[in-house]
Amino acid sequence: MSSPSSLDAGMQPAASEIYLVFQFIQYRDGRTAFPYLSNGCQALLGLPAPDLQRDAARFGQLILPEDRKGFLEAMQASRAALSSWNWEGRIRIDAWNDVKWINLRASPHALPDGAVQWDGIMTNISASRKEQDEVRRSRASLAELTAHIERAKEQERARIAREIHDDLGGNLTAIKMALAMLSERLPAGQPELAEKAAYVDDLVDRTIEAVHRISLDLRPTMLDLGLVAALEWQAREFEKQMGIAVIMRCADQDIELDPDHATALFRIFQEALTNIAKHAYATRVTISLRRQRQHLTLSICDNGRGLDPADRLKPNSFGLRGMSERAAALGGTLNLSEAPGGGTMVTIKIRLTAQAASTAA
Repeated sequence: MSSPSSLDAGMQPAASEIYLVFQFIQYRDGRTAFPYLSNGCQALLGLPAPDLQRDAARFGQLILPEDRKGFLEAMQASRAALSSWNWEGRIRIDAWNDVKWINLRASPHALPDGAVQWDGIMTNISASRKEQDEVRRSRASLAELTAHIERAKEQERARIAREIHDDLGGNLTAIKMALAMLSERLPAGQPELAEKAAYVDDLVDRTIEAVHRISLDLRPTMLDLGLVAALEWQAREFEKQMGIAVIMRCADQDIELDPDHATALFRIFQEALTNIAKHAYATRVTISLRRQRQHLTLSICDNGRGLDPADRLKPNSFGLRGMSERAAALGGTLNLSEAPGGGTMVTIKIRLTAQAASTAA
């Protein structure tokens, strides 16, 4: 049995923390005892050490009911395997009307009579847990703000795309019609005027094409036809522009998704193809879209050079971060892995809404 002095000397925490060094025994019949409790008992648990030693069950009564199961499971797992007992949970001290987070770390060893004794330390970690909770809330708020900004951006893109297509497109069409009428009335024998008119007509055609291209970049009209149609269109455009063979597999031709979700998934898909075009040196891309009960999984697999783990940590790798943020905003996950045979596989898995899931069933 370790002596109290050796326990105190061997497990000193930071001076600013409240801690309790203890020895705890669980007998074969389930009874428990605290053979040793250091001077921190009163400060940490609100109980004088002699009181807790007289009734060891009082410690379990301090633990919040929702944390008690985890405490017992961790203790029994440690007892069964004679492995370290590690647990974090909350205790309530009624006299102080206070709830504390404590961290328990202990090492077990078997006693001759079948009992198990733990030598360990409990530490007040309320301050660090409060900081963790604040960081978690801050991250959640930031993620919510990011998702809101992305939705606002997409709405603004859609508005600008409509205005460009309707206003500029309509005006350019009217200009082309007027130019055709003027060209028919040009006096004969002045080829330089006819040449100028042809040049302006060609310029209008190129501008109409640019308006169409910019409108599609801002918000592909294919999204109005559904996610599958939009992904297939983008895959064909990528194949045509980059000269990289694209194979797309999708058993469902109609997957109902909330418009915001469909747009976000489409943007992740676009970014994945952009990364392939810039960095992968691939000759083939395989795309798979699968609906499985409550989940939708999109996989983009290339046969390129693969993704170096260091690439994920680059300071300016905003593309990967943006994809991960969009996936998280959808309540899903984004995973990067090595593709079979080399290359990179990007897998996005999101949870379908109840309506979409019922449609799949």
